[in-house]
Amino acid sequence: MTRQLFGTDGIRGTANIDPMTAETALRVAMASALQFRRGDHRHRVVIGKDTRLSGYLLEPALTAGFVSMGMDVVLVGPLPTPAVAMLTRSLRADLGVMISASHNPYQDNGIKLFGPDGYKLSDDVERAIEARLALPFAPDLAGPDQLGRASRLDDASGRYIEYVKNTFPRGLRLDGLKIAVDCANGAAYRVAPKVLYELGAVVIPIGVTPDGLNINHQCGATAPDQLREQVVAHGADIGLALDGDADRLIVVDEAGRVVDGDQLMALVASSWAAGGRLGGGGVVATVMSNLGFERFMNGLGLALVRTPVGDRYVVERMRDGGYNVGGEQSGHIVLSDYSTTGDGLIAALQVLAVVQTSGRPASEVGRVFEPVPQKLSNLRYDTKAVAAPPLEQSAVQQAIRDAEACLGRNGRLLIRKSGTEPVIRVMAEGDDAALVDRVVGDVISALRVATAPAAEAAA
Repeated sequence: MTRQLFGTDGIRGTANIDPMTAETALRVAMASALQFRRGDHRHRVVIGKDTRLSGYLLEPALTAGFVSMGMDVVLVGPLPTPAVAMLTRSLRADLGVMISASHNPYQDNGIKLFGPDGYKLSDDVERAIEARLALPFAPDLAGPDQLGRASRLDDASGRYIEYVKNTFPRGLRLDGLKIAVDCANGAAYRVAPKVLYELGAVVIPIGVTPDGLNINHQCGATAPDQLREQVVAHGADIGLALDGDADRLIVVDEAGRVVDGDQLMALVASSWAAGGRLGGGGVVATVMSNLGFERFMNGLGLALVRTPVGDRYVVERMRDGGYNVGGEQSGHIVLSDYSTTGDGLIAALQVLAVVQTSGRPASEVGRVFEPVPQKLSNLRYDTKAVAAPPLEQSAVQQAIRDAEACLGRNGRLLIRKSGTEPVIRVMAEGDDAALVDRVVGDVISALRVATAPAAEAAA
């Protein structure tokens, strides 16, 4: 059985439109409760959310579903995704749920599930939950005296703040650093500035006035222009950009230049390797990571192991191979010594530790390797207007073969469908920037024809 509801990062869609409806949330909760019943103890689930207006729709629906199956619900309110993962383990809960669509705009929302160990669910478990959705729930409903209860954990944010602070090197402080932090009007809008302030930094908060509709809007890790401007305007030493659920990080140096996830992983990995802390003999990254990153790691005698796109695939490979640093170019950085999933704040503190101990500016610290020219283009299209899958059409396949032949052994071409939206992503890289631009353009042109008349290309 293939997954129909779950994508690369849980369930996601436009709020109040199938599948992201209250009814779906209710049934997913019921099916998940059945999947994670284990023994006769009182079962517990932790539910967190970001700041989207639709969280008020999905949170009570999920709560009702779990309560109806006899599970107690602990509501923690707006908190980062990694905080939910941490609290699931800390509270010895049977399941964790994060209501968020990560970096997507406010119109979208999603449901991410964590097992009792704090890790995202495997494909097999997600398939099992989907299979349960097709079965009747009536035989398994809790009796009137066995219904679950819902309560709020008032000190949830405080627990997470202390946990994050304890990942910072003992004896080190952020005194003397001026840090701009963009919280994307999302889940970290309270906790991120507090963590940095309590560690001694002068904090310039950005994106900390959520209204339910402005999450990720012209701010955060996917839109760092405002942060770049504020870093320069305030003379900040560094800028940190989180996304809506704070599981990814992008850095801006003191000159306003963006430092992506590949550079950040290279920075942490090389620092940890020098200190004898790097596990597995390398780093786990996805197929999207820059070839320059791979060459840099190889030059240190370390490996760069690639996985499909999706931080949970990175985590699975890290667990299998004993790696403790992994992530994605987009800024999902997983440091498994501290967290079971990407944590933008914890990653930021490791970067800040290198900046503070080195005494060098962020512009020097953050430029670890010379990236190979890389171009990514996205083509959005109307799935209903396409007669055949675009990537299966002969003209597109020929364009792909021609592009691969042009790049040869000194470059890479990667084409994939998004797991969360109707978008095809075309990425190429190689030492010749002009050639990279040309082959991406050729493939995109073929895809436009294949998806006409409703295609809409996005740079």
